[in-house]
Amino acid sequence: MSTKAGKKDGFLTYKNKPLVRCGDVIYYGNMTDKYVIKMEIKSKKKHLDLDVADKVKIQLMFTDPFIRGRKQIVKTSEKPGLYLALDIADAWLERALAN
Repeated sequence: MSTKAGKKDGFLTYKNKPLVRCGDVIYYGNMTDKYVIKMEIKSKKKHLDLDVADKVKIQLMFTDPFIRGRKQIVKTSEKPGLYLALDIADAWLERALAN
C-alpha cells in the first residue's frame, strides 16, 4: 500500500486514511476515530473537459454522535483547490488525533 494514495478495504485512501465522497462532500479519516475532516466543494471550474474544485470548505469535526450542531465543528477554513484542502486537512487531522 502506498503512503500517499491508494485503495484499502474498498475505500480510496490518502496517507492511509479513507476518503469517502457523496456528491460534493468528501470525508477524510476514520469514523471510529475522535475526529474526521469534512470537505465541501463550494465551486468548480472547467479545465479541458473536467470540472475541477475551485473553492473547498474544510471542517475538522468530532465524530461523537452525542455532540450536535455547531459544537461538533472544531475548526473551519476555505481553500482554493482540492490539493491544498487535502494538505491542510491531513495536518489538522494528524494534530487533532495526536492529542
